[in-house]
Amino acid sequence: MVVMNNTTVQNISARRAALDAKFKKWPRNTIASHFYEACMTYPERIYIHADSHSITYKETWESATDYAKALLQLGVKRRDHVAILMENDVVYPALMLACSMIGAVFIPINTMLSKNELKYILIQSDAQFLIMHQATKNNRLADSISALLHEADFKEDSQLQDVICIPNHDETIDKQFTPWDEFCKKAEQTTDDEWKERWGESRYPDEVGAIIYTSGSTGTPKGVMLTDDMLLRSAYSTCMSRAIEDGRVTYAPLPFYHCYNLIEGILAMSFVGGLLVAPKAFSPIHALEMIEKYKANDFLLVPTMLVPFLNHPKLKDYDLSSLFAMWCGAAPAPVPVWKKTIELLGLTEIITGYGQSEVASSGVTTELGISLETLTTRVGRPKLGGVSGLPEFNGSNVEYKTVDIDTHETLPHGSVGELAVRGATVTHGYYKKPEETEKVIDKDGWLLTGDVGRIDENGYIELIGRSKEMYKVSGELVSPREVEGVISKHPMVDQVAVIGVPDTITTEAGVAFIELKAGETCTRRDILNWCSESLARFKVPRHVWFVESADWPLTSTGKVQKFRLKEIAEERIAARGR
Repeated sequence: MVVMNNTTVQNISARRAALDAKFKKWPRNTIASHFYEACMTYPERIYIHADSHSITYKETWESATDYAKALLQLGVKRRDHVAILMENDVVYPALMLACSMIGAVFIPINTMLSKNELKYILIQSDAQFLIMHQATKNNRLADSISALLHEADFKEDSQLQDVICIPNHDETIDKQFTPWDEFCKKAEQTTDDEWKERWGESRYPDEVGAIIYTSGSTGTPKGVMLTDDMLLRSAYSTCMSRAIEDGRVTYAPLPFYHCYNLIEGILAMSFVGGLLVAPKAFSPIHALEMIEKYKANDFLLVPTMLVPFLNHPKLKDYDLSSLFAMWCGAAPAPVPVWKKTIELLGLTEIITGYGQSEVASSGVTTELGISLETLTTRVGRPKLGGVSGLPEFNGSNVEYKTVDIDTHETLPHGSVGELAVRGATVTHGYYKKPEETEKVIDKDGWLLTGDVGRIDENGYIELIGRSKEMYKVSGELVSPREVEGVISKHPMVDQVAVIGVPDTITTEAGVAFIELKAGETCTRRDILNWCSESLARFKVPRHVWFVESADWPLTSTGKVQKFRLKEIAEERIAARGR
């Protein structure tokens, strides 16, 4: 259990009271209006540290103003689409803020995408302007975009008017691009009056402020349309649920282009004048160094980061005493990992959560100080909303229910079914995809999440699996999550993922991909015997394959791409049958 004494509980209440005192009622700001207040309140505090660069709140506002003026000079109109293809950088939040100032739609794009994946999103999103880094460590972005600009079908189908390139590589920038310095100088040609006039015309919080593309864990990305008010409500309710105090220092080695760090990091910190330390990439040793150097209080990460962090041989060589909070989300973590986290780090405020881009990141989180049993079997309940919450949802911004997987009829409370959600932070649809929108959002605003679960008597959500990931063995439904939970408790197992594949005898069969702990050995028979002690025979995987850490097909946020595992399994089975 995560132990919390009375002093800690009182401290949490005091922190929430301080947040409540900020607003008498929810202000319904745009991101720009919200940041103006934050930057005027905490001008000299450092806001973002990304690798070797830091920027204060005041400097963020000043940079955003210059970028907004430059975008105006470039010809960006209200509701134009501005795509951002960048690694974590102090420039990133300022560009989001600049887009809000001038009423443009901010579109963060995954820097890990291939040329054809970039092509799809740039065309589908109707991006008229693109601001990008020349390259990342593993992706020559400029080469991909240069190639696209020469393709006839891209020229015909895309709306792209200008590409601004930030140099971060030795190669010369393509002449088709506007160099970053040249772009920044354009700000000098826009007057304060012109900028203020546009900002005044753009203060409507219910317009689409961002289009965030789904991470692709189940296939083709879709553009989730989110308003400024949705983004800010979600971030504020995270602050309330986690009782984030004034000036919190958060270490978050997660990409800015994903809603996890965008909302739970960048936006959440802005409500409390906090510092966000956000490197371009994660490494255990860098995490140890930065947590010690900046005296981080909080750690945002995913299980695929937590495991190597805890296993690092130099963990005890660093002073991590400032760290008391952690949010490990995006995927389930095995029970042994949570236990090891508490034992080694002594954290008192560990949570997990559940959500998706369609719900502006997280819809639910676990409570502070809950038992380890609840932490490992539940993903949370609707976040506390404070002044941002709605009375019809008991002070939260969203509500959940379960529905029949086939008919979508509402099920009695406590029933297992597909989770559906509606509320003030739930998207109204996917950009230019009316059919996909209609499939998942009904006339009353209920969005089908694609996740199967149940809501217990305390309002906590228990996830059972993805509706598309459930499989049937001889007519019996199997939850991959249940099987994963059993295998993860094996003393030799570090991580596991289970999927179903077609089978000529039993319709479908289970496949377990397993990564063992360093230096450990195990056999297929060991795993089958272990499963047989806790699972019905039909739930025991037929196929077991051991993989290395580098073998997992992951999204940019550390989620295992199960559709890729399914492809790998089917290829191996087919090859075996030849």
